[in-house]
Amino acid sequence: MRIAQIAPLYESCPPKLYGGTERVVSYLTEDLVAAGHDVTLFASGDSETSARLIAPCSHAIRLQPEGADGIAYHTLMMQQVAKRSHEFDVLHFHTDYFHFPTFEWCAEKTLTTLHGRLDAPSMTDILRAFSAMPLVSISDAQRLPVPWANWKKTIHHGLPADTYALGSGTEGYLAFVGRISPEKGPDRAIAIAKGAGVPIKLAAKIDPADRVYFEREIASLFDDPLVDYIGEIGEHQKSGFFGNALGLVFPIAWPEPFGLVMIEAMATGTPTIAFRHGSVAEIIEDGITGFIVDTIDEAIAAVPKLAALDRSAIRKRFEDRFAIRRVSDAYVALYKRLARSRAGIAIPA
Repeated sequence: MRIAQIAPLYESCPPKLYGGTERVVSYLTEDLVAAGHDVTLFASGDSETSARLIAPCSHAIRLQPEGADGIAYHTLMMQQVAKRSHEFDVLHFHTDYFHFPTFEWCAEKTLTTLHGRLDAPSMTDILRAFSAMPLVSISDAQRLPVPWANWKKTIHHGLPADTYALGSGTEGYLAFVGRISPEKGPDRAIAIAKGAGVPIKLAAKIDPADRVYFEREIASLFDDPLVDYIGEIGEHQKSGFFGNALGLVFPIAWPEPFGLVMIEAMATGTPTIAFRHGSVAEIIEDGITGFIVDTIDEAIAAVPKLAALDRSAIRKRFEDRFAIRRVSDAYVALYKRLARSRAGIAIPA
């Protein structure tokens, strides 16, 4: 198939450091190319891909000088996609709703994977106004605020299996990966480690919007000898970081639409202790790939149980459920189903 993948421009594909959506788009793009499809990636110019790359900006917006206009570059990208839309069988967008006004006229040729939370009133208004746009959710939990939207399928994220190696967990620390922000729960992660008497390493970035929160609530917590803040890490560092850990702590306080770090840990055989929010119950199999908890005390009690879980079995569950080929196959099946529908061919429910 002739497929356009349209990524956000805030990070490169794949990101140099932190970046969830762009990483997912990169994995999907590369696997579609490997499967023999004709793929064009619309992304920042510093992206690395085996697909044809069309770039409206030379570098990811986050790496450009302060004041780079993200709206302007995304507008340019939409113009580029529109001019070439006749070249593709499907236009697969990962840009939230930015493209809806431009492509509503050919909605049946588009597919939009929504990567963020959907419980804001503005999202309800947008999805009602552009109800013809076909949508994919990244978890069933994500779509709960707007179950009436034009959902075509839930497709969980996936990873290339060969990017991550089975780890031993022998260094015995708890791992935290994400952003230093209230909804990600770094303070709770540290409280869990201290309560269990286990060291914790935090591989996390601090966005400008979270700087005050970090300085007021988190910075002093890094003085504890059990706590090691190592900053952002790139993809090439993740296999070792997760694989050497006793477990990942994922103490979120928001309706996480997916949570890529859970399957990154799973790919190394590392179990996760996760709070019961958002997609967690769809990703973690309690007692098999980790433990789902509701409180810090429950999380502390789960730490000694981590070593008893079978890391090889955790890796196998990753391969069965979240390997990237399963994801790309699911998308291709959906692309074909939408194409048959455009052609007027009846499609079974």
